[in-house]
Amino acid sequence: MNPEQDFNEDLFEHYRIVVDKGQSLLRIDKFLVNRIENASRTKIQNAARAGNILVNNRVVKPNYKVKPEDVISILLPGEPHEIENIPEDIPLNIIYEDEDVLIVNKPSGMVVHPAYANYTGTLFNALLFYFLGKTDKAGQKIFPWLVHRIDKDTSGLLIIAKNELAQAKLSHQFYEHSIKREYTALVWGDLENETGTIEGYINRSQKDRRIMTIYEDPEKGRASITHYRVIKRWDYVTLVNCSLETGRTHQIRAHFASIGHPLFGDTAYGGRQILKGSLYSKYKQFVENSFSLLKGQALHARTIGFIHPSSHQEVYFESELPADFQEVIERWDRYVMGRNFAS
Repeated sequence: MNPEQDFNEDLFEHYRIVVDKGQSLLRIDKFLVNRIENASRTKIQNAARAGNILVNNRVVKPNYKVKPEDVISILLPGEPHEIENIPEDIPLNIIYEDEDVLIVNKPSGMVVHPAYANYTGTLFNALLFYFLGKTDKAGQKIFPWLVHRIDKDTSGLLIIAKNELAQAKLSHQFYEHSIKREYTALVWGDLENETGTIEGYINRSQKDRRIMTIYEDPEKGRASITHYRVIKRWDYVTLVNCSLETGRTHQIRAHFASIGHPLFGDTAYGGRQILKGSLYSKYKQFVENSFSLLKGQALHARTIGFIHPSSHQEVYFESELPADFQEVIERWDRYVMGRNFAS
């Protein structure tokens, strides 16, 4: 009964359990709480209410009675680690908030979740401080529950659940890839088509475990699909809108690098060097100055849409490009217009 980590690393745990032949009838929430380490009965019940418990491929309620040889599949949100519990007074750009969810616009350069070498200064530390002393309508303390991540040097929108049931319902949507997400990216080069799809099997690079590689062999990685649409071209670089069909680590960055168009300013994937255009001093200085404006790669999680955990209505949120990204775009506008005017 080993948990299988989902695409968002330890934010999801997937269990598959085959019930013993001699098992007597027992409520599934009582059955599972004794078989999954550190899983409370409330957490199991919330998973069932969110549709995250299947028996023989059918969704069941918390009062379902398990029978011998039932095959149980359960998706549980990952548990927070002790190192995360350090509230820090860090400003947050909150786009929306209600009883169940908070939508935050994360700046580039901020890690979402505490981990090795990044125990403080993260978005999670800021959320812990923001919710200090706050309670819900039932008088329960509010705790921030993460359901997804974006890279440290990527800016944009993130959904935060404010209770375990909301977390379970949102986790189910991420697991099913039904969350609608669009990114704006600036990539090197002039893309051949106005629209396109990049596909492949993504996994850690064998040469450098810090980055991801796209493989053709399905046994070497997980399926990953990115759709893109060109917004504007400048010959040297192209502004694109990306929509994710899957949500793997570094997906957009690795996908565009795999087709020879890494993101502008992306050091890890070869995008923080001149990949198109001459190396004469004026152009080189222009590109270097543009790199220096960016806090990370030119990638922004611009929109996010999902089914609200309480209203069950589809909701949609959008954020503007950060100032550094917008300034780089305007610089390319001015540079290309000036070059065309001079010629």
